[in-house]
Amino acid sequence: MTREVRELSQATVERIAAGEVVTRPARVVAELVENALDADADRVEVAVAGDGTERIRVSDDGHGMARADAVRAVDPHTTSKIRAADDLTAATTLGFRGEALSAVADAGTLELMTNDGGDVGTRVTVGDGEKTVSDAGRARGTTVTVTDLFGDRPARKESLASPAREFGRVSELLTAYALAAPAVAFSLTHDGRETLSTPGTGTQDVLVALYGRETGGESTAFSHRVGVDLAGRSADLAVEGRLCYPSTTRASRDHVHVAVNGRPVDNDDLRKAVSRAYGSLLPGDREPVAAVRLDLPPWAVDANVHPAKARVVVRGGDAVAEAVETGVREALTTADLRRSGEVAMDLDSSLAPVEGTESDFAEVSVLGVFRDLYIVCEAGDDLLVVDQHAAHERVSFERLRASLAEEGVPSADLDPAETVTLDPPTAAAVEAYREELAELGFAVDSFGGSIYRVTAVPAPLGRVADAAALREVATALRESGGRGGAGTLRDDLLADLACHPSLKAGDDLDRETATRLVERLGECDQPYACPHGRPTVLSLAAETLAAGFERDGR
Repeated sequence: MTREVRELSQATVERIAAGEVVTRPARVVAELVENALDADADRVEVAVAGDGTERIRVSDDGHGMARADAVRAVDPHTTSKIRAADDLTAATTLGFRGEALSAVADAGTLELMTNDGGDVGTRVTVGDGEKTVSDAGRARGTTVTVTDLFGDRPARKESLASPAREFGRVSELLTAYALAAPAVAFSLTHDGRETLSTPGTGTQDVLVALYGRETGGESTAFSHRVGVDLAGRSADLAVEGRLCYPSTTRASRDHVHVAVNGRPVDNDDLRKAVSRAYGSLLPGDREPVAAVRLDLPPWAVDANVHPAKARVVVRGGDAVAEAVETGVREALTTADLRRSGEVAMDLDSSLAPVEGTESDFAEVSVLGVFRDLYIVCEAGDDLLVVDQHAAHERVSFERLRASLAEEGVPSADLDPAETVTLDPPTAAAVEAYREELAELGFAVDSFGGSIYRVTAVPAPLGRVADAAALREVATALRESGGRGGAGTLRDDLLADLACHPSLKAGDDLDRETATRLVERLGECDQPYACPHGRPTVLSLAAETLAAGFERDGR
């Protein structure tokens, strides 16, 4: 049942955290999407032109507003969501900052069209300090269109990032809300092209829509309920969501999506709790893909500590994180996580000698391979242990970097082409960094939404990368934003490319191939660490062994 829009008292306004609501286009989208969700919308459609300053349109099929409420809603400090300051600790809505629509109208031109189910809807337009009201033909729901954002604030407009990055922020935002509210259908259109669409039929379907069937389909649902002590006050905590199998990983924790009481939040403690629960199921430097939603009493969550509400304070945060970790771990313990795969072992090109280069390990004798992971060698009075994956990564990285100094990364055509489904923020990065991806050997075409058709992939050192490598490289580009200079960015990306086709733990090496790998490692400029900084070689001196066996150095 809707509540009448009223102006907040001055005492209540003073209790609300200060801070500018409209700092960039994504914040406008966030405020309008939260209003749509609070209006019990089943569908939310977002359309953005350029970086969002030109035009943003958010439309929903929620309960809408009567004319009197619509006229008041664009005034400062008006809301239907709270009445007094004490309501702040009990609010169950996403938005309670009454100045949101007013702040948006102050930063640009705003048109509000709404209907609460009556015969005639209402249009309210606010621009240049003037407010006009008229009839509108609209079905039940609300549409807000914002144009010329920051038109009279050139400093604010100039401080924005590139149009691609600003739209990337909107895409990240819609991804987070779609997973926080999986029963709501979301769509995002950029310059007339739909880039995101979710069906509103549950978390698994949302994950499939955002990440593709091979990721979202390989996942398990979980639900965990427990009583917790939150700083001396008992509360019921519900944790639910969906966990992608550990066969799917990402390089960063950004794909662990957490929502608290329906609000997507940036809470690293809760994200870490999810990652810890995966434990040894994940490689040490990889992170899971997961959607986790927490339901807590309103008094246990303070969303008023950050102007953008991106961060919240959870009372008894350690107890909540522990409950999340327990729930996720129990779900993974009982899930069927079996997986299979094949390893490409075409090493001839990458392990060919470098002409005119001497190897530091030319005189090393390979004794054997331990656990399909460590190459054990004799080097004079020392026993060397070489990590085969880290070593191959270093060899691949240096050769790839040397070849790139002369020309771009060589490509291999894919016939037939392969399709890769990207999450919307990564898809936005592909659009923003097409030139960089081409230099790195990718040929990519849009195939509709966030699906891309990959027609060529990097073939460093004669080894053809998987089409899925596009996801890792585009993610690295998105997260770096091109900072650190072209050389640093290139080396980071080349390190990821070198890692993708390199030997892994469990790959079976014969002694001849192991010997070639050690010799090529010795030809590297920096043979003792992989491009990510992990050691490649450990040394055990003969005297250490003698001391251990109490042989007095003999």
